[in-house]
Amino acid sequence: MRFKSFFFALPILFCAAFSHLASAQSGENTYKQVCANCHGAGVLNAPKFGDKAKWKPLIAEGQVELTGHAYFGVRAMPPKGGNPNLSIEGFADALVYMVNNSGGNWKSPDAKTIAAINKEVEARKAGLKK
Repeated sequence: MRFKSFFFALPILFCAAFSHLASAQSGENTYKQVCANCHGAGVLNAPKFGDKAKWKPLIAEGQVELTGHAYFGVRAMPPKGGNPNLSIEGFADALVYMVNNSGGNWKSPDAKTIAAINKEVEARKAGLKK
């Protein structure tokens, strides 16, 4: 009986592991296609990829707050990193990739974290309309 349970659980474990790998690859690809344009060279004082000193205070803001503010657009950074078609999930995975290569240790956001990020984006919109 345990043997059958193992083979039943194996595909689930494989999918979970592959999903995490796909998110990491997706984050890296999005970074290279969208974010590296500014974060690779430090354009307009953007924190450079791998610069732990510049990223440290941003990482300290927390994943939800930093992701929400950056997705909305902050300082010289345009909304969605300048790509109007970038989803919150794709953006968040790219930010995880940058943070984890710049001194942080974030996880790819789950549905609960994505909902919190969306709430942060909405609060940011509401705050600017006042």
